[in-house]
Amino acid sequence: MDMREFERLVAEGYERLPEWVRENIRNVALLVEDEPSEEDREAEGLQREETLLGLYKGVPLSERGSDYGVGATLPDTITLYRHPILELAHESVDERASEEDVREKVREIVADTVWHEFAHHFGMNEQEVRQREGERGIGDYRAQNGRT
Repeated sequence: MDMREFERLVAEGYERLPEWVRENIRNVALLVEDEPSEEDREAEGLQREETLLGLYKGVPLSERGSDYGVGATLPDTITLYRHPILELAHESVDERASEEDVREKVREIVADTVWHEFAHHFGMNEQEVRQREGERGIGDYRAQNGRT
């Protein structure tokens, strides 16, 4: 899947967030990169066989004080990593799956990853996000195949 199509799925994943969530997102750039940088891998304490599907960097809404945004304030970033997501999608479907089946799995993983990272933007820690994912019935593939 090329970058352009992947970016469309990321935009679609964002649009799948509930409207009230999208209305309350503040100062966040949604990015796509092929792979996590070595710096990010190191900062996240990843082992060689681990990767990231997405990464939130910034000041969560729950921690922003009255001084937030005074002066020049760079946006928080949420980065989705294309190659790990594509690899996970291929691993998560039957080897006889069609390209459309793989695309649907990518769509699902992207939407779940977008939700996961924006949950961090709203102030949830990793444990809280995973608990909510369990309630929503998502995230099992993360525990088996990668980290977000």
